[in-house]
Amino acid sequence: MAIPKFLKHLVEALMALSLLGMVIAVFGNVVQRYLWGTGWVVSEELSRLLFVWLVCLAATLAFGEGQHLGFDLVTARLKGAPAALFRWLSRGLMAVALYYLMVGAWQQVVVGMDSRSPVMNYPLALGAGGILLMGVCMAVILLLQAWQDLCGTTPPADPHHTPHPAEQATEV
Repeated sequence: MAIPKFLKHLVEALMALSLLGMVIAVFGNVVQRYLWGTGWVVSEELSRLLFVWLVCLAATLAFGEGQHLGFDLVTARLKGAPAALFRWLSRGLMAVALYYLMVGAWQQVVVGMDSRSPVMNYPLALGAGGILLMGVCMAVILLLQAWQDLCGTTPPADPHHTPHPAEQATEV
């Protein structure tokens, strides 16, 4: 499933802003401590919150592009019905994992609405919200991939995939 370019660029821009915010917060804090013996109190909380959002955005983007970490030593060699069976089994397991991720994240959002961070005083639900958004987006992507598979419009395998040397030897 291809992510629309404008959405991909938006997510990448948000990731870049998160990373920039983390660098400014941490580096600025180090400089402050070194030069003046003081620092920004918000640096740790801000960088932690931005890191959570950065990871969630990156994981969602990687999942949507099929670039997430996967082990396909066995399944890459399968063809036809066995390949389809394992693909659907994999989707089912991912759906179960995403369900539990979203339920847990929602519970943390609810609890975090009434809890505040000690220094910046933001609702702690903001951190759990990144995880909830990631789970929802991944579930939507998973459903779209399943729909494409059912309609027979599944895109071909990743053209950037480098076959294992054993695969190359058997293709000759």
